[in-house]
Formats: sequence, structure tokens, C-alpha cells
Amino acid sequence: MRTATITRKTAETDITVTLSLDGTGVYDNQTGVGFFDHMLDQLSRHALIDMTVRATGDLHIDDHHTVEDVGIAIGQALTQALGDKRGIRRYGECALAMDDAQVACALDLSGRPFLIFNVEFPTQKIGTFDTELVREFMQALSTHGGITLHLDQRHGFNSHHIAEAAFKALARALRVAVETDPRKADAIPSTKGTL
Repeated sequence: MRTATITRKTAETDITVTLSLDGTGVYDNQTGVGFFDHMLDQLSRHALIDMTVRATGDLHIDDHHTVEDVGIAIGQALTQALGDKRGIRRYGECALAMDDAQVACALDLSGRPFLIFNVEFPTQKIGTFDTELVREFMQALSTHGGITLHLDQRHGFNSHHIAEAAFKALARALRVAVETDPRKADAIPSTKGTL
């Protein structure tokens, strides 16, 4: 069972993430940040990872701590659910189009976190959501999930579409990377013998 539950409680946030890598994309995400919930729903649905997120945070200050800490918790849950990563495909990529926007994602579940984020938003807000928090989420996910994560925007003039294309591209790439490779289901996908 490739599942995990992570609870993270700080003076700023209280978060529980439960996920199953072998799901069908069933989600129930409640962070108190509407647009962010919408993005987490897309992540779950298009990665086919069942995910439940419950988060309360210091939203009276802003959304930053909640978004970042959810990224940390999801990254930790992915790491736990993947275990020694035996049998996974490891790599994933997707160039995803959404109306005017196209974002490409390439990732490696290498255990070596690194983020390349070439995504620019024409506005500072999507509704009440700060667009800079998309990068904060991706950084936290990459760092705590041990993911080499590259996101490159090819087109886009609508901030909502750009953000959604980024999350969906991440989801589709992650879906491939966490899948079991039937040709090497018992092997660690590395010449080192460990990830």
C-alpha cells in the first residue's frame, strides 16, 4: 500500500495530508484558501493520487504560511508513500495547454531537490490569491519531496490559466513518475542501487 498520512503543526499552521499513490484522483482539500484548494484538486485529479488535505493557518496575516506548509506536508507524504522507490518509473514530463497558457513540467523523483521555475504571472493576484505563492508551493514540494522539478512557461497571458496549467502539468508528470514500471517492478530505478 503506497499511502501516507502526515501531520504538521506549528505556531502558524495545523495541517494533515493523507494520500494514496494508487488512487483514482479522489480529493477532499480544505485549506481555507479557495483558489489553492482548486489547484490541489487539479493536482490530485490529474495525478490520479487520492488526496485529503485539512489545513488551518494564520490567514488573518496572509495565505503564505498555509500554502508553503501544505507544500511541505504533501512533499513529506509523497516521500513516505514512495518508500525506497522500488519499481517506480522515476521520471515524468508533460507539456500542458490550457487556453492561452502552456506550461511544461519535467521532474525526477531523485531524492535531490532542485527547482527551476520559469513561470511569470501578469498579475499579482488571482482573486485574493497571491500569484507568488505558486512558486512557494512548488519550492516546498520539491524540497520536502526530494524532487528535481522544472516548470517552464511557454505561453500565457491569463494568470489563472498559467497557474492551473502549471499544477496540471505537475500532476500529469507526477502521475507517470510514481507509476510502477512493469518491466522493472522490483528494481530501484538507478545505477547506484538507491535513491
